[in-house]
Amino acid sequence: MTIFLENFLQVLATGLMVGCLYGLMCVGLGMIFGIMRVINFAQGDLMMLGMYSAWYLFAGFGVLAFLGTYVGPIFAAILTGPLLFVVGYYMHKFLIARVTGYKVAGVEAEGHYSQLILTLGISLILQNGGLIVFGSEPISIRTPLSSSAWEVMPFGGDYISIFVNKARAVGAVVSIAVAVALFAFVARSRIGKAMRASADNPEAALYMGVNVDQAHRIAFALGTAATAIAGGLVATYFPFQPYVGLEFVIVMYAGVVLGGIGSISGAFWGGMVIGLVQQLSTLILPNQLQNTAIFVVFLLVVFFRPQGLFGKNVERV
Repeated sequence: MTIFLENFLQVLATGLMVGCLYGLMCVGLGMIFGIMRVINFAQGDLMMLGMYSAWYLFAGFGVLAFLGTYVGPIFAAILTGPLLFVVGYYMHKFLIARVTGYKVAGVEAEGHYSQLILTLGISLILQNGGLIVFGSEPISIRTPLSSSAWEVMPFGGDYISIFVNKARAVGAVVSIAVAVALFAFVARSRIGKAMRASADNPEAALYMGVNVDQAHRIAFALGTAATAIAGGLVATYFPFQPYVGLEFVIVMYAGVVLGGIGSISGAFWGGMVIGLVQQLSTLILPNQLQNTAIFVVFLLVVFFRPQGLFGKNVERV
């Protein structure tokens, strides 16, 4: 019984930390999917760019090496946000904007077919371009945090110990901080209110003087930045290569739908649920079936609560 309790608490702690990172990824996708209603197949590959950006900032070019092996990788992950914000902003301006908004309001399926093809094409270009530029060998940002852990004794005795990986723990804390900052920005800032208005009723928002295209552009850029930061944090303990986005994009969509489409805060909790289910399933299932457990829970939630665990039909934040 003691061994089972220790194992349960261990995977629970790991699930919470991984869930926070998944949650930030899902928040990024939730801003794009919830505000713009764009199915972005390239989101995982934008996260991959965030991973490589963090690696080059710290290890490849050594720009942040002066900060040391503890602070440098975390600061590099955070800096990927502004870098990928610019990428997302101009990607929307020159590509995504052509198949979204009022430009496609009158076409069949409101442009969703062209959105699917465009984002899938961007995904393939990023994957194969990354293979050419970065190579196929898996890499990671090696730090002392990745290979060390804190020992926690939750019951104050010597019988049960939980080991918390330091890189995951720091990544979870940063993910929560970034997610809270994004929630506050969307809920309280003028730009955030414009994004919410554009999501609720783009036509009415346009009549009220809101620049809907600009609001969508900022939403896409912020969503790209959030997912990139999550990728930079994951890179501190998880090996990656140009096709790593495929491993995470399905998890992101599952988390967004679980949390409730249109709810940015729900997307974070959806990612948290995904992380917990993935890790807790290892108690009874082999590692190869982790994603199977995720989608069993996903199907059950969609069957009994189609709007998601935390979503409402009118909720946007």
